[in-house]
Amino acid sequence: MSPTDHYFTAEPASSDERRRIRVPLAGREVELETAAGVFSPGHIDLGTQVLLKHLPPPAATLLDLGCGWGPLALTAALQRPDARITAVDVNRRALDLLERNAARLGAAGAITAVEPDAVPAEQTFDAIWSNPPIRIGKQALHELLTAWLPRLNTGGQAHLVVQKNLGSDSLMAWIARQTDANGKPWGQIEKVGSAKGFRVLRLTRS
Repeated sequence: MSPTDHYFTAEPASSDERRRIRVPLAGREVELETAAGVFSPGHIDLGTQVLLKHLPPPAATLLDLGCGWGPLALTAALQRPDARITAVDVNRRALDLLERNAARLGAAGAITAVEPDAVPAEQTFDAIWSNPPIRIGKQALHELLTAWLPRLNTGGQAHLVVQKNLGSDSLMAWIARQTDANGKPWGQIEKVGSAKGFRVLRLTRS
């Protein structure tokens, strides 16, 4: 990745040389395609590994927020082929990789990988899974979560993983204070897991 290249860049400047990696997903080892210029291109990052161990079975409609090359969306599709999974990211290379990896695993029909603006404003979800991009900064992160967490359906759950030393506790407190456009609280936020310096937060839409 070049010095000015970030995984939250729409068009990474680094070389788009593709390579194969083998990773465990949904209880099996699979071979996937990856490249520089995306988040954690060589393996499933530690935070996502922690999150995967604390997730419930996929819901019928699911949003993978900040999907990268797709470990969360692909896991959901392998576990529940009939699910409708929307995977969003600003990084177009990551979206291309996810589409190619979904096709490789026979899961292309379950996953729609798009940039955020391509998701209809009225679309809602039964579940949201995310390893959010903390390093975009607090204000940008808050704007991101404000745009998506209120799209949970009633009774739906969002699961987020956040590193403790990058503000998981303060983020949890901030989420607890938020309300939607109708003045309704986003829901009940709680910590449901902790491992290797990461905390898994669950928001339940009441």
